[in-house]
Amino acid sequence: MGVAADTAIQISGPWSHRSVSANGTRFHVAEAGEGPLVLLLHGFPEFWWAWRRQLVTLPAAGFRAVAVDLRGYGGSDKPPRGYDLITTAADAAGLIRALGEANAVVVGHDWGGLIAWTLAAYYPKVVRRLGVVSVAHPLRMRSAVFTDPLGQGRRSGYVFGAQLPIRPERQLVRDGAARVGQLLGQWSGPGWPDHETERVYQRAMRIPSVAHSALEYQRWFVRSIVRTDGMRYARRMRAAISAPTLHLHGAVDTCVLAQTARGSGRYVDGPYRWRVIDGAGHFPHEERPEAFDTELSGWLADPEPER
Repeated sequence: MGVAADTAIQISGPWSHRSVSANGTRFHVAEAGEGPLVLLLHGFPEFWWAWRRQLVTLPAAGFRAVAVDLRGYGGSDKPPRGYDLITTAADAAGLIRALGEANAVVVGHDWGGLIAWTLAAYYPKVVRRLGVVSVAHPLRMRSAVFTDPLGQGRRSGYVFGAQLPIRPERQLVRDGAARVGQLLGQWSGPGWPDHETERVYQRAMRIPSVAHSALEYQRWFVRSIVRTDGMRYARRMRAAISAPTLHLHGAVDTCVLAQTARGSGRYVDGPYRWRVIDGAGHFPHEERPEAFDTELSGWLADPEPER
C-alpha cells in the first residue's frame, strides 16, 4: 500500500513548507533563513529531509536555505518524463528564478550533485558557487564505470540493475522499502543510519510513483550514452565550470569511490577545493554533519576560495 505524500514529507522543524512552480512543474520545498540563497539538491534514495541539519546551520550563518524535493520525489510533481539531467538542471534554474533570485549557491548530493554539475555547465550565470557532495563530474562518472570495472564499475551495479522494467521498482518498495535501508547502510560509514532515519526514508520511497521516478534518473544516465541526446549532453558538459567549486567526499564512500570523484577537478576552471570527510561514507552531510558544515561554512565565508 502506498503512503500519502503529505504525511511522509511534511516533517516539522525550524523551517516552512510550500510549493513553488518552475519549468512547468510544481516542487515542494522546505526553507529557512534570510540572506543569499543556497539551493540544496538531494540524492537517491532520499528527499529534502536529507538537508535538515543544513536548514538550521545555514540560516544561522546568514543564508536563506531552500531544500527541494526533486521532480518525482516527495511532495513534488511526478510527471511521466523529464528525468534526464538537462531537464532537471532546467528545473533548478527555474527554481532559483521562482524563488526571486538571479543566482544562488547550489549544493547537490549524489544525483543532486550530477544535476548541480549540469546546471553549472548549462546555466553558468545562475550558479554563484557550486557545492558537490559524494559524486564525480558526470563525464568522469561515465568514464570511470568502464575504465575501472572492478572498482567504480562494480560499485555502480545498482544503476545497471535499474535498467530492467518494473522489477527494480517492486524490489525497492517490497517489505516496507527494506531495500532503501539496505542501501543506506551499505553506502554509509559505521553507525549510520539509525532506525528512525531509515524509517523516514523508507516511508518517503513508498509514496506512489516515487520509486519509478527515482529509477528513471538512473535509466536515462545509462541509456543516453549511446543516444543522440546523451552525445549532445556529453559535448556540452566538456565546457569548463567557471563557478568556485567545493567538492566534498566521504573517506569511506563505497558507492562513489573517492578516487573516482577526485578526478573531477579537470572540468573546473574556477577555484576548486577538494575535501575529504574522515569517517563518512556516501552521506557526509548526515553522517558527519559537524565536519561537513565546518567545510561548507568556511568555504562560503571565504571571499577568495583557493584553487
